[in-house]
Amino acid sequence: MTVPIEVKIIDPRIGAQFPLPAYATPGSAGMDICACIDSPLTIEPGQTQMIHSGMAVNIKDARIMAVLVPRSGLGIKHGIVLANLLGIVDSDYQGEIQIGVWNRGARPFTIAPGDRICQMLFVPVLQADIKQVDSFSEVTRRGSGGFGHTGK
Repeated sequence: MTVPIEVKIIDPRIGAQFPLPAYATPGSAGMDICACIDSPLTIEPGQTQMIHSGMAVNIKDARIMAVLVPRSGLGIKHGIVLANLLGIVDSDYQGEIQIGVWNRGARPFTIAPGDRICQMLFVPVLQADIKQVDSFSEVTRRGSGGFGHTGK
């Protein structure tokens, strides 16, 4: 299933010098997002940097959101992940997508202009209708058992 998503180019290098987000294979869940920066950027261990994507999206449907996730190779090989571990782009946000990148590794890491730094996935959203109660309508087998309650 495909969903039409409008993309507004903020930096003219997107789609020219740097590719538009695209799926690498027919089975890919996420689209790669490139660093839209002017020069190489070195992120020291423990440091966080905000990186421009050069684009904005218009999702238009409150039942869909975009999720920014780390690229597994960068995280596993270099310790480069997202500052908040994942980013949420709400359906009504139309500003530039910016990526908070955190170097949790032991060595400095340099991001070059146009490097693929994260992936963007579009996923369904369910909004809850919160109802306050004094007791739950059904008690589960686990109940209020805490962390580790069900074993290893």
